[in-house]
Amino acid sequence: MAGRHHATNESTDRAANDDANDAEANGDADRGTPRGTGPSRRSFLTHLVAAPTLALVTRATADALAAQPAHAVVPSLPAIADVIDLGDLFILAGAPTSALLALAVETDGTIRFRLPREEVGQGLTTAVAMLVAEELDAPLAHVRVELDDARPELLFNQLTGSSNSVRSLYGPVRQCAATARARLVAAAAHRWGVSPTSLTTANGAVRATDGRTADYGDLAAAAADPGLVVLGASPKKRAGHTLVGQPTGRVDARAMVTGALQYTLDLDVPGAKPCVVRRPPTLGGTVRTVTNLAAVRAMPGVLHVVTVATGVAVVAETFGQAIDAKSALQVTWGPGPADRLSDTEIRAKLRAATPPLLVPPLLTPYVDAEFDFAFVSHAPMETNSAIADVREDRAEIWSGLKSPIVARETIAADLGLPLSKVQVHVVQAGGSFGRRLFFDAALEAARISKACRRPVRLMWTRVDDTRHGRMRPATHHRIRATHLLGEVLSFEHRVAAAETDFRHGLGEIITATAAHLPLGIGNATLAQTLFLTTVKSPYHFGLTTQALTEVPTGIPTASWRSVYSANTRGAEEIVVDELAARTGRDPYAFRRSFLKTDAQRAVLDKAAKEGNWGRPMEAGCAQGIAFHEEYKSRTACLVEIDTRDPDHVRVTRAVIAVDVGLPVNPRGLEAQMIGGLTDAISTTLRAGLHLDKGLPLEGSYSQFHWAKQRDTPRDVRVFVLPATGDEPGGAGELGVPAAVGAIANAWARATGSEPRSFPLDFDVDFTPYPR
Repeated sequence: MAGRHHATNESTDRAANDDANDAEANGDADRGTPRGTGPSRRSFLTHLVAAPTLALVTRATADALAAQPAHAVVPSLPAIADVIDLGDLFILAGAPTSALLALAVETDGTIRFRLPREEVGQGLTTAVAMLVAEELDAPLAHVRVELDDARPELLFNQLTGSSNSVRSLYGPVRQCAATARARLVAAAAHRWGVSPTSLTTANGAVRATDGRTADYGDLAAAAADPGLVVLGASPKKRAGHTLVGQPTGRVDARAMVTGALQYTLDLDVPGAKPCVVRRPPTLGGTVRTVTNLAAVRAMPGVLHVVTVATGVAVVAETFGQAIDAKSALQVTWGPGPADRLSDTEIRAKLRAATPPLLVPPLLTPYVDAEFDFAFVSHAPMETNSAIADVREDRAEIWSGLKSPIVARETIAADLGLPLSKVQVHVVQAGGSFGRRLFFDAALEAARISKACRRPVRLMWTRVDDTRHGRMRPATHHRIRATHLLGEVLSFEHRVAAAETDFRHGLGEIITATAAHLPLGIGNATLAQTLFLTTVKSPYHFGLTTQALTEVPTGIPTASWRSVYSANTRGAEEIVVDELAARTGRDPYAFRRSFLKTDAQRAVLDKAAKEGNWGRPMEAGCAQGIAFHEEYKSRTACLVEIDTRDPDHVRVTRAVIAVDVGLPVNPRGLEAQMIGGLTDAISTTLRAGLHLDKGLPLEGSYSQFHWAKQRDTPRDVRVFVLPATGDEPGGAGELGVPAAVGAIANAWARATGSEPRSFPLDFDVDFTPYPR
């Protein structure tokens, strides 16, 4: 049995009315509600498009009315992100196609769901499997979540990012599964000649009051009957959940630890040969000549040596032979767009581009602070990789992709093939943190396969991935806060950043093409939109302004976990501690006084209580605390740090409290928050990229100092607050900003120094690999 449905949303009272409208709109077999008894297809689609807009307005108005009285004397006006955030925009853009989901119940009782998102280790497949199992009253072990291929008909609805997957899928997936359950019940009712309302479902079966049962597998064929009469289907209310909200282990955990889980380079694609690329000595450099081409082609195992836009590709029988041949190449290179840029020049450019502050500190005390954050690699465990099989009349691609629609559309155009002749398979990836929003490897592999006229298995080496991969932009921050008589009167924050590349658009070709328009129109517009719909202050700090200026550099960049918030809110939380010190207040109590809502204070209170805030610490050790709110979720982080060994500063303990509205899988949330903490430890203390004449010096994990096990706290406790709403908020990016602020604040209290440049320990303590 397979079905497609239109989504409903209990919080906005959208009617289910699935079957008749599905059959008309999608050509599906489902027919249950008599024509004429429900809204027409036109009116239903109008309601579907309008409802998210009304929901956003209603939600924003309700939040404003429900805001708790401020303890601060000078309240702040809501920021744009308080009214509508980036996740809201994505949900609205994807609403017209959010119902195009595929679920199948097979005759053996297996339930297969095609997920139009990417799994990169964030636990999305587990959360979605839980939603399906919950609505179908089926064992979780019966559910198989499979990654869907690129589907251009989904438009904006197949991009994985902005902490939006669970938020956007929560309603549609539940409605899809609820519709399947209704059809299975209807099939059983027809078989037994009873009313569907007399039947119940449990443990993957339909049950009658007289004791008869029928497994879903036995009912699958009958449930797919086009003539079946089906009552309306509605997802369960939150009070009826038995699985959602329960801590649940990952459905793919065993496959991960046993090596059974297949990533791109594990796939057995017939004829695909190993491939690596010799890359330029500077970012974006070009190939001029290869002087020993014949000699390299004659090396053992070498099958092809071809020049592409990104370098010289070698295809061989084994990866070892390909790497040996790549190293032997003698190439003359042309310049890249950032050849003259090093850290000093980048920081000078950003400082010069930072707009002036508006509020002069003439009559009041104030805090001024400036911060620098270095470039950072995404550093996923799995490097960039792809398999491509390009023929004269068709192409097939396999890769870990977070924006597969625009990948397929771009590759088709680049190869000169009709879109219908290009198939792109989404493969589970070993990490992303924003990196796989871009499809560099897939496009590069397609070009190499076309040039060689054979399938290729492209692998970026670790050095390739660290030096030539995309990176989080360097940023400079200028903050001024004025205060008087214990009150904060104004808070200004100016951010200057190396331009973040958003040329993947919203996941499809229209916005991706628009992002290529000249500076100030295309990419810059996306940057400003993202900044304004994600960055906000949670405090009543009087006149509050936050602004972004971006500087084009020619350096390949991409969104990095938390995008602008990690640095922007991290820097702000440092200034909050300094404001507390200037006004003679405790950092926790100071925050509590200025937070806007009880929900925010509840999270902060939980972290402070469970972390025993204020406990005595030895000299050189200290606590730090910080808060962050984004994507309808909020978190507070308390850490303890030991700086007594300056060569090995360690976070020794962390306590995190998190409120995401409705937690689908609390265990997955714990993992997300611990991951955010690890990212914050790394980038706050030691991990960054030194740019030197157009190329990062770092080339591996041994040089890019990501936190190892000995650098992470043994004592980490995450407290997921009970459900405070009927829908989930975002969580993937939530954990980094508060942890950045907490770690920096703990370091400041332990050392008596003001943290201003990150990472704090940023020496070149290694011998860089040759260019």
